[in-house]
Amino acid sequence: MSDDHDWPIIESKTEYETGWYDGGYDLVEQPDGTEKKYYWAALPPAVVIVARTDEELIMVEQYRPAIREQHLELPAGIVEDGESFTEAGARELREETGFDPAGVSLLEEFWVSTGVLRHRRGIVFAEGLEPVAVDRDSNEFLTVETVPIEDALDVARRQPTNDATIEGVLLAQVEGLL
Repeated sequence: MSDDHDWPIIESKTEYETGWYDGGYDLVEQPDGTEKKYYWAALPPAVVIVARTDEELIMVEQYRPAIREQHLELPAGIVEDGESFTEAGARELREETGFDPAGVSLLEEFWVSTGVLRHRRGIVFAEGLEPVAVDRDSNEFLTVETVPIEDALDVARRQPTNDATIEGVLLAQVEGLL
């Protein structure tokens, strides 16, 4: 695939900042010479954790206000400044679930919803879990659940579901980790 047009940015404007994400647009010159505003939301990088015990996958059940649904999903969280995806994954797993992993490895890093988001996601695999105290943020109201490994994909696909949970389980299965 070849594209000789470099999509010049005529104007880039942040229209709002929420503390959670920024939103705005880029006015660009398209290949036919016309101009168009492409709207975006910029979010910090996030990590999704596929954490397993010998026979079970660790999941969390929580209400997602943005879509008004309760979800059983993989643990996840924001990557803080200076953290790698694996460091953030280990920290989030400890904080949310009370499990400290002996090992964490990056399965994949990628852009999410590229038509509207400026957002990177990393999916990590955590193993060698040891129980520790939870240290949840003030807005984290969740319950830790375990799912038998052989049921992980069926549970991940059960409605309501989300992209991060399905992606994480599928990637771990493809890598032979589940």
